[in-house]
Amino acid sequence: MQLLPLILFGIATAFSPGPNNIMTSYTAFNFGFKKAIPTMLGVIIGWTLLIILLQLSSGAIFQKYQFIQTTIKILGSIYLLYMAYKLSFAGQTNKKIDPKPVTFLNTFWFQFVNPKSIIVGLTSISLFIDTQNNYLRDSVTLTLVWFLMAVGSQTAWCLMGKYMRKFATSDKFIKNFNYTMSFLLIVCVILFYV
Repeated sequence: MQLLPLILFGIATAFSPGPNNIMTSYTAFNFGFKKAIPTMLGVIIGWTLLIILLQLSSGAIFQKYQFIQTTIKILGSIYLLYMAYKLSFAGQTNKKIDPKPVTFLNTFWFQFVNPKSIIVGLTSISLFIDTQNNYLRDSVTLTLVWFLMAVGSQTAWCLMGKYMRKFATSDKFIKNFNYTMSFLLIVCVILFYV
């Protein structure tokens, strides 16, 4: 296995802005580090399980039944638009909307309909696992690297959200931050189809 290219690929994809990182940053910004821990754990555990499941299936299901991949892409997009809506109205005084942190189950289940996660997972499996010679070793290494990338990126984005809160001295700043996070989720959806 080419470990250095895998690590570089992992850094580029895991730490870049994406739905998981945006939801974690949003939760830490609005509710603090402790409330963001379930959000982070949902991403970390869900992502690691997704990587394991993708390795077991080796993408054969998606190759044989492309409509499943399309369905996942559409469901993931709908979920992200829903989350963007919730994020954009968080913290406003409208009594009908009760802002809450993004939960463990929200981020855990999202991994299985997140087009970015599925594409990155399948790409890394096809690039870095030698199915002929060292499948088990490569598979364990890949899973461990992605687990560590998930821990690192979630922690970094959580801390970024938490420390940005120190600069949030007005309701307008908080509202603009939430709108920005919402907008970034919408951009993620658009990029899935470009």
